[in-house]
Amino acid sequence: MSRIPHNPGRVEWSGENPGIYLKENSQDTSYSTLALFFRVVMSPHGRGTAAIVLGAPDKAGGWPDVPNFIMTDNQRMMRWIVDGWVTKMPTFMGKAGLGTMRWLDCSSVSKRPGDLKSRYSETLRGSGVTLEMVWRDMGPPLPVEVTKENSATKEHEMYSVFLEAASAEVIINGTPLSGAVAERQFFGRTMSTAFLAFSETWVTPQEDI
Repeated sequence: MSRIPHNPGRVEWSGENPGIYLKENSQDTSYSTLALFFRVVMSPHGRGTAAIVLGAPDKAGGWPDVPNFIMTDNQRMMRWIVDGWVTKMPTFMGKAGLGTMRWLDCSSVSKRPGDLKSRYSETLRGSGVTLEMVWRDMGPPLPVEVTKENSATKEHEMYSVFLEAASAEVIINGTPLSGAVAERQFFGRTMSTAFLAFSETWVTPQEDI
């Protein structure tokens, strides 16, 4: 099929959406820690920043009893994204912690991009919590185009630039959550479970508008 310069679909949201998925053992089928960062530059509900952390993905409960929470400065936007995207992602789908995580206000966000090769981090603060997400030893940029049939939601096309990280950490109030980076099959290839995702844009195809 020939490519055209203008996508006739509708842009839903666009921004940055890096993630860190950790396992206690590389052979485990489930993750011990799931974390996603969002810096949304455009959506029907405005702009905003957020991080979802499930330090106990399969346990029903929220912060501070268990490390399951979301920090954001735009709750309306993130409730829309959680309902329309995160709950449909295979890695998060059906996780007890996602439905019971506590919603926290975020008062500040700072990033240390470094050289995008050795280290990158995002730090969120608010509601008595300091969350740091750290990625290390990135691979080369990988341009990604995903059709509706192959996307996480099965409803949208997705375009992004991914950089795999060899190692990563999720740190809450100075204490790292358990687990280490592993490998998974993603986009038809073996990829790290920690990644940077820039210029990520989700589009509803023209035929579904």
